[in-house]
Amino acid sequence: MTETELLAEYQSRYQELNGLAEKLIDFLTEMLEDTPRIDRIAARAKSPERFLGKALKLNDDGSIKYSSPFVQIQDQIGARVIVFYKQDVDAVSEVVDKYLRRIEERVVIPDSAKEFGYVGKHFILALPEDVISDQLDREKVPQFFELQVKTLFQHAWGEAEHDISYKSKEPLTKLQKRQVAFTAAQAWGADEIFEQLVNALT
Repeated sequence: MTETELLAEYQSRYQELNGLAEKLIDFLTEMLEDTPRIDRIAARAKSPERFLGKALKLNDDGSIKYSSPFVQIQDQIGARVIVFYKQDVDAVSEVVDKYLRRIEERVVIPDSAKEFGYVGKHFILALPEDVISDQLDREKVPQFFELQVKTLFQHAWGEAEHDISYKSKEPLTKLQKRQVAFTAAQAWGADEIFEQLVNALT
């Protein structure tokens, strides 16, 4: 497909993907109804612009990364579960493993112990049958979705940092990068302290 054809095809699927995302919210809400300290559950389809950007990515050798992007891109639908404390991430993960088929799991942390930055737990999961209606064209329904599980502090820092990085008209200065890293350290520290408090008081 050409770039124009890729974008047009995804745009034709976008509304149905958002419909699947809404049903996925209901599914996850019911699945996690007995799990305490969940702040919010959200899901949405990847925007056409971001899908196209990912579909056009190249490998280091210049070859096309995704030969079949509608099959290979696994986060066309993304969901998030935001919880209060670090131990709640583990509680949600246990429920996920009980009710959903896990394809991939990874904990995203900075490369170095001396660095602070984005933190979160990411799953690639099989899209549950319960959210797929009989009216949908199965060949156009993605097989997988991405689920991110984060604490309130991880989520808040990640959203703010993403906003600054994408809306900044100029590259961040060294001082500004240090300031961003400092806020990441504060978010990390808050999670650590709350974990200790919850363990001591419950």
